Amino acid sequence: MEPHVERERLITFLLETPMFDNLEPAEIMQIIHIVEVQPLQAGDVIFSEGDDGDAWYVLYKGSVDVLKNTPHGENKIATLSPHSCFGEMSILESLPRSATVRAAEDSVVFRIPRSTFDGLLANNDLIAYKLLYHMAIMLAHRQRATTDTLSRLLEDTSVTAIHAGLKVIVGEASVKE
Repeated sequence: MEPHVERERLITFLLETPMFDNLEPAEIMQIIHIVEVQPLQAGDVIFSEGDDGDAWYVLYKGSVDVLKNTPHGENKIATLSPHSCFGEMSILESLPRSATVRAAEDSVVFRIPRSTFDGLLANNDLIAYKLLYHMAIMLAHRQRATTDTLSRLLEDTSVTAIHAGLKVIVGEASVKE
């Protein structure tokens, strides 16, 4: 496990992560001071479905599973890889988490606390608005893809195809909550 990440590696990683690619170098430097490095062991739960959203995350190393509770137990709806962001909808709304995220293997995430992000917004920091803008674009892309998939499913009469298509939609919607 890697509890410490070298500053240069963190900067490079953030520049390679789509959520941060529109930030200026000085803004990236500001971000590296607010992220918390959180090492995880396989099986560690980052957050559970129904929890309050207190942070959002960027996966640095390893992989995490997105799980949804069903009457028959947990259903894995996605596995995320490095550079994936998750939990950011909790920054935008005050609703409980819509899924559980658990480390699939030993992993490292960067945690951005909601209180810190809210502080950036309260100070009218341009970084917060750039990140919000990027989140909005990602949500719009996801909504467009969901609408396209639903339109195709409405034309399909195969129960198997409809089930598979709905599973994709649920997975895509819950990945970035």
